[in-house]
This record gives sequence, structure tokens and C-alpha cells, in this order.
Amino acid sequence: MSETTVRATTFARNFAYYQDEAIRTKVIVVTSHDRVVGAYISASELENYKRLKARERQVLLVGALSEDIIADIEAAEYGVETS
Repeated sequence: MSETTVRATTFARNFAYYQDEAIRTKVIVVTSHDRVVGAYISASELENYKRLKARERQVLLVGALSEDIIADIEAAEYGVETS
């Protein structure tokens, strides 16, 4: 993912430009006095953020898992990725 870094005053004065820029770069990092104070993200990145945030913590009950999933978990090996 690419990103653009811009000073807060520049971002505020040129909001329309950076709004369009976010579509291209996905993330606009906003700084003040050489420290990050926030970011502006594109609509697509916002959807990704919401999706990831929703998956951040899921509580699964073992009794609610299918036999296939339980078998996959039991057969899983640490550090081995599946396709």
C-alpha cells in the first residue's frame, strides 16, 4: 500500500486535492511538528479497515464448529501455510 505524508496545515488548506489523492494512494498521513497526528483514508481502505476490525476478535464455541473444521484444526501444523 502506498501512502502520502503531508503537514496538517497543507492538508487543511488543500483538502479537496488530498481527498482525490487518497483514492490513488489509499492513505494520507497527516503530521504536525514532525509527528503523525492522524490519517485520511480512501473509501476502499475504510471498507478494508472495517472488515479487519470486525475480524479482530471473534469468539468461537467449539461445539459450534463443524467436524471438518475441527479435523482441520487438529491436523494443522505450526508455520505451515495452506492455500
